[in-house]
Amino acid sequence: MTSPEPPAVARRRVRLALRAAREARGFTQQHVADELDWSLSKVNRIEKGDVTVSKTDLLALLELFGVDDDGLIDELVRASRSSRQRGWWDEPRYREHLTAPMLQLLQFETEATAIRIFQPTLVHGPFQTRAYASAVLDFWAPELAPLIREARLETRLRRGEQLLNRADPPEIYFIFDESLLHRPVGGVEVMAEQLRQLLAIMSRPDVRVRVVPFAKGALVAMLGPFLICDFGDEENAVLYRETLLLDEVVHAGEALMRHRGYFEHLWQESLSESESASLIAARAEQMLGERYSGG
Repeated sequence: MTSPEPPAVARRRVRLALRAAREARGFTQQHVADELDWSLSKVNRIEKGDVTVSKTDLLALLELFGVDDDGLIDELVRASRSSRQRGWWDEPRYREHLTAPMLQLLQFETEATAIRIFQPTLVHGPFQTRAYASAVLDFWAPELAPLIREARLETRLRRGEQLLNRADPPEIYFIFDESLLHRPVGGVEVMAEQLRQLLAIMSRPDVRVRVVPFAKGALVAMLGPFLICDFGDEENAVLYRETLLLDEVVHAGEALMRHRGYFEHLWQESLSESESASLIAARAEQMLGERYSGG
């Protein structure tokens, strides 16, 4: 028996199937609400994935849409049940201190077949060492209480273990700006350790990292961090983006396609993987030299 899907992934499967079935019948959300004596907001929240759908409501929707494929019905009932399951991220010490979009992202990453990351000025969260991550989170000390920072630190480390140790790891593409290499977060020793860990991660066949050199990529200055999770094909994807302490998940549409285009443009503007690795290694050695010389 296969393991249940992560709740956010299962919820997404159900909502997409229901929307497709409704549109196939030519029904509007208002028509569905009227036929089932529901509020329009309930139908909208189910299709947006904002709420889980009970087995009773799911079967009522499928009957209204004329779905009579027993295999599909059973699959969606199982997915609906999985959408209400809990994972490690639902433990109070994590859930109470993470944003709703981050809780969704943790689950999407467990099922993604490819992940594209643009993080211009910091090493990607799951790739961070404990010391580097602590230094980053300490910046938010005036705004985030110690318990929140600790929960986010442990989440970041656990997220890295989850992502890199999957039995079927996704293809990971990570782009950052060259300025990252000249910003010794936590000091030169912490930064040198971080760069060496990044090089070790880059040696994996499923991870590709590129650096946008100073001479390229004007787009870097205009974009905030974002991440795209693909689930088998480009049409089945989610976008996660963040600005300071705000973040969001975008499930489809123009914003997702636009960010995919941004990523492909920056990938072409970047140094190759081997050139990027050489640059990172040289900077790590330079920082180690500064540490030993007291510079």
